[in-house]
Amino acid sequence: MPTEPPTLLRLFIPQFDATSLVPGLAVLALIAYLLGVRALRRRGSRWPWNRTATFVTGILTVLLVTATQVMGYGMMLFSIHMLQKMVLTVLSAMLLMLGAPVSLAIRALPRHGWGAVCRRLLLRGLRSKTARVLAHPVVTTVIFVGSLYGIYFTPIFDFLMSSWWGNVAMLLFFLGTGLLAFGGAFALGPWPHRASPAIRIVELGLPGPLHAFFAVALMMASTPVVRAFAQPPPGWGIDVMTDQLAAGNIIWGAGEVPSIIAFAVVYLQWSRSEETRTKVSDRRLDAELKAYNARLRRLAQDPPNR
Repeated sequence: MPTEPPTLLRLFIPQFDATSLVPGLAVLALIAYLLGVRALRRRGSRWPWNRTATFVTGILTVLLVTATQVMGYGMMLFSIHMLQKMVLTVLSAMLLMLGAPVSLAIRALPRHGWGAVCRRLLLRGLRSKTARVLAHPVVTTVIFVGSLYGIYFTPIFDFLMSSWWGNVAMLLFFLGTGLLAFGGAFALGPWPHRASPAIRIVELGLPGPLHAFFAVALMMASTPVVRAFAQPPPGWGIDVMTDQLAAGNIIWGAGEVPSIIAFAVVYLQWSRSEETRTKVSDRRLDAELKAYNARLRRLAQDPPNR
């Protein structure tokens, strides 16, 4: 645990120890993703560079808040914990799903051997009833927002924060809820439940006010909301209520900006899909008109016998 009060420099000092489960999983995910991109290139297939860039950036944001002293300070101060939580739930999850890792896995896995087995298991999992229920917009929204209230406003949070591993499990859960939410909202590649663009926009817009209400509840509280951060380390000069106020501001601000970006992404997808459908429809009509005109010319050149 850190022994000195946080500063910007101290927050991002690298930290690796036996409990670095999240950074280890993040590095493994990055290696698997890059191997998948290489496998596609060896087959002569292309993979968009911007998807690779967003996925790599997403992994870097995960490492930034789990492989540094942010991890230690997040166990001691509410504001740092909330910064860590919001980065993982919103920013990291959004960037990772923009990388379309599910599509890459299905395209890159071999069609024979163990790769084929993994591919079949992945497809079976995506098509399962459980996956369709979990990926439904109503379910993802309830989990994404409901877990915020269900964990922080109940004794569950203090129980999880009583141990390092409980905190790690909570962070993995928050990251998972973000991946579910943005995976369905972006709908890049195969997904268990594909909602219409209008529903996906609602899915992205609804959590904003609910996050804001939670932030206001934190900032307006006259006592510490959670016991885990009720007593900042003595000698650091940190007031517990000021720290809780900062946590509320972080969740409000961090929840709004990425949501606006995600909203813009879905809107662009929607407009492009409409444009594509219009072009396909126009081409079909042109083909039908050309066929009709050609038929008229044949009839004019070779009138039917009477």
